[in-house]
Amino acid sequence: MKKALQNFKHSTLDFLRTYFRRFQTFHEANDSLIQLCGINDFFGNEHDFSRFLDILEPRLIVSEIIGRREYGDFQTPSILSDLVCSILLKEGFTPEIVVEPTFGKGSFILSTLKTFPKLKQVYGVEIYESYFWFTKFAVLELFVENPCLNKPMIFLYCDDIFRYDFKLLEKMVAQENVLVLGNPPWITNSELSILNSSNLPTKSNFKSYNGLEAITGKGNFDIGEYIILMMLNSFAKHNGCMAMLAKNSVIKNLIHDLPKTNYGIFDIVALKFDAKTYFNASVEASLFKCKFGRSSHQYICKISSLDSPDSVESEFGWVDRKFVSDVALYQKSKAFDGHCPFIWRQGVKHDCSKILELKMANNKYINGFNEELTLEDDLIFGLAKSSDIQSPLISMPRKYIILTQKRVGEDTSYLADKYSNIHGYLTANICLFSERKSSIYKGKPLFAIFGIGEYSFKPYKIAISGLYKKPIFSLILPFNNKPVMLDDTCYFLGFDDISEALIVLAILNSSYTQDLLRAIAFIDAKRPYTKDTLMRIHLFKIAEHLGFGKGRKLLTYLPDDISQYMTREKWDAFFAKYGKVQEEAYQRSLFDKASTTQHPSFTL
Repeated sequence: MKKALQNFKHSTLDFLRTYFRRFQTFHEANDSLIQLCGINDFFGNEHDFSRFLDILEPRLIVSEIIGRREYGDFQTPSILSDLVCSILLKEGFTPEIVVEPTFGKGSFILSTLKTFPKLKQVYGVEIYESYFWFTKFAVLELFVENPCLNKPMIFLYCDDIFRYDFKLLEKMVAQENVLVLGNPPWITNSELSILNSSNLPTKSNFKSYNGLEAITGKGNFDIGEYIILMMLNSFAKHNGCMAMLAKNSVIKNLIHDLPKTNYGIFDIVALKFDAKTYFNASVEASLFKCKFGRSSHQYICKISSLDSPDSVESEFGWVDRKFVSDVALYQKSKAFDGHCPFIWRQGVKHDCSKILELKMANNKYINGFNEELTLEDDLIFGLAKSSDIQSPLISMPRKYIILTQKRVGEDTSYLADKYSNIHGYLTANICLFSERKSSIYKGKPLFAIFGIGEYSFKPYKIAISGLYKKPIFSLILPFNNKPVMLDDTCYFLGFDDISEALIVLAILNSSYTQDLLRAIAFIDAKRPYTKDTLMRIHLFKIAEHLGFGKGRKLLTYLPDDISQYMTREKWDAFFAKYGKVQEEAYQRSLFDKASTTQHPSFTL
């Protein structure tokens, strides 16, 4: 409450001191305040009222500095909330009910009070008590300075949004025009877990991922996404609309899941804005806007900007049961959207880079603490990371990695008997392995790693970084007669035969593949290229259009002693070996609409 008052104008504070002198109880104050500013139960009890009167004294109006990261806090500036409300008004939308699930300092509530003259009721929830009071006083100040403004009934609750029951509110607003708006937290559940925050929804696999997906990344969700889904569950069946600020990754997930969730929403738009300007946040974000009441069954989201909301730049969503990032571009490349015949793999995951990742200097291994090490070479392999994959050919690694296992779950007790130096080194740093946060390591052997298997030891690899916006496919050659590993930010295909690796490299670097990826990959995502995206590349369809001649020319940048292995004979043999069975399986699937048969993927 003290912090809530510190930014008030002196004239408002003087008004409040004079105004509240006449009240003896909090009931009297509340009765008067509901007439003055519309807020129901401004003071919850006598203690709150007495504390407020004490704080009004100048000596007690002080600043409170509190860490806010655990709430994913990016407070909306009034210039942005005003802009959002003005866009809705220009579209002819005039709500009677406003719901703000995480109102923070109240910017959106204040903007709606100033913008929409037909408001009847405003409902807001906020977990942070200082913001709860800040908003109450800001609303009070607004009506003190603008007594002629329409005064709806305002119900503000200091509560946890994840435990607040919206069912009663759903029934109350069933016949009204509802606006759900705001700026829910921009933070994920895993980030909150790292912070040991309690500001989390009840743990549940709310997207129904299988066990492995749930613990290896897909189970990580954005808190803002969870809150938006809560609001859609409660209000999408009513009349009205939603206008919520969100990261673009959240909006993408919402549209991706629409065929499954089937919310009654339509006229879906993502209005981009500069998060750096408004929030000093380096993240791609937009205003997610949709109307309630019916489903269009098209599952398409238009992309515009807050500066030019009427100008549609592009569209993304579902086309022919395929999820795409650009509907127009996809029309030109959809023939190549199918199923990759080979399984894309993710690189090694270990979450202990200071210990397991090494560099070489003066013929000595150096770890992340700059310690020189004498270790057995058998378990040390070259390592390529995302930054390395920007080069089209990697013949010498920049870093190295200790592989404690050759398959997931392998017993690591052999280290003590066969590799005493490595075992002693790892044991001396066992505390760092124990501190790994991910649940995938629980109950696993000491020094366990993931993303490892027979496929990891193929001598030739074609790899792509999952993090960079430009899709560059690199050829990874063995080093010192040992295969080079990739880290878990990379995806790769492994081959025993260099000629097969070169053929696939040519196909992947063709304009057909690049155009397809531009149409299906979300470049502003944290990881634009994922296994799901790469598995959609129909290599053989692309090869039919590319042909050997054009494919061979795509490899002219490689040294002759490498490119010489891609010959017409090898090209024909490759497609004779893999192409026919893949095409037959693909054709069969076209005639079985209800089929759950998976296209075959070859493990090389």
